[in-house]
Amino acid sequence: MFEELSSRDPKIKYGAAKALLAAAKDDPTSLYPHTDYFVQLLDSENNILKWTAIDIIGLLARVDSANRISAMTGRLVSFLSAGNLITANHAISALADFAVAYPERQEAITGELMKVEHYSYDTDECRNIALGKVILAIDPLLSTLRDKRSVLDFAQRQAHNTRNATAKKAQAFLKKHEND
Repeated sequence: MFEELSSRDPKIKYGAAKALLAAAKDDPTSLYPHTDYFVQLLDSENNILKWTAIDIIGLLARVDSANRISAMTGRLVSFLSAGNLITANHAISALADFAVAYPERQEAITGELMKVEHYSYDTDECRNIALGKVILAIDPLLSTLRDKRSVLDFAQRQAHNTRNATAKKAQAFLKKHEND
C-alpha cells in the first residue's frame, strides 16, 4: 500500500492514503513500525499526503510504546502557526490525540492550542474556524487540567467570536463546564 502513495494516478494515490488512515483508526499497532515513513510525509509537497501523515501520527500516539511519536509534538505544533487552515486543523486533531496519549503533556499541548488565537491565517475567518476546532479539541481535556482558568478565559473570549459557529461552540463549552 505504501508504494501506491507514489502513484501518478490520483485514484490509486489517494485511495491508498484513505486506506492507510482507516487502518490507523482501526489498528494503529499495524502501522506503528512505519512511523518513520509517516514522519517523512510531513515534508511532502502534496498537502493531502501531509494531512494524512499528520492524522496517522496523531492516531499512532495511542500505541507509542517506544516513545517515537511523542518526539513529533513540536513538529505538529509548528503546523498551527503555518498559516494554512486545513493543515492547522489536522494538527489540532493530532495534538488532541497526543494530549490523550501523553497525559503529562496535556497542559503544554493545551497552551499551544490556545495560541491559535494569535496566529495569522489566510483570513480572519480561517483563524476563527481553527479556534472552533481548538474548543472541540480541549473540551474533553478540561477536567484533567490543572490550569482550568486560562482555558475558561480562552473560551469566554471565543464566546464573542465573529464566526457564529465558533461562538456557539464556545458558549456550549462554557455551559457544559460552568461548575469547573
